[in-house]
Amino acid sequence: MSNLYLHYVLDLWFERVVKSRLRGEARLVRYIDDFVICFQYRSDAIRVQDALRLRLGKFGLTLEPTKTKLVEFGRFAQVNRQQRGEGKPETFTFLGFTHYCARTSNGYFVTRRRTVPKRMRATLHSIKAKLRERMHEPVNAVGAWLKRVVSGYYRYHAVPENQRALWRFRDRLCDLWRSMLGRRSQRSRPSWKRIRPTFERWIPRPRPLHPFPSVRFDATHPR
Repeated sequence: MSNLYLHYVLDLWFERVVKSRLRGEARLVRYIDDFVICFQYRSDAIRVQDALRLRLGKFGLTLEPTKTKLVEFGRFAQVNRQQRGEGKPETFTFLGFTHYCARTSNGYFVTRRRTVPKRMRATLHSIKAKLRERMHEPVNAVGAWLKRVVSGYYRYHAVPENQRALWRFRDRLCDLWRSMLGRRSQRSRPSWKRIRPTFERWIPRPRPLHPFPSVRFDATHPR
């Protein structure tokens, strides 16, 4: 319902009314009731933020105060902040990822994403509870289930430059499963040497599954 409702309250309003009145370029990215608006100029961002509050208020809606903020971001953010004697560019969280400014080895600007730690901990906590329920099932049955769970997790989180977070997820998951196997037999946890072949069989190693944003953009907007 939020998706349908905000299509008229926000999406069409932004495209048909707001963009034509701005000084520079602007883009809106929304998923259900979570959205990010990107502006070329800070002055446009301030104007739209005020107008957005009024727009939503007409329909009995409000912005979430803890999630609503102006963030200086993009290829010029680092230079501008250095000139003002400020620190690194701010980050923002959207759809389970922390977005931050970075540079490639050639010095080009790039937006990078990493999994939000809180979201990873919540997923691991849920898996841990399920492992307890399936503690006495055959190892291969639990392994096949974990493989499906991990593959689904990777399909969402395996974006470029996020491998470190994915390896951390895999390592913690393997440790959880190892602990459960030890509890099942009432012995100490099996050694890593003994259990590693089981992990290699059932817990996939992470690898990027999504292209870089520039590749997606070129496919959608061929030059």
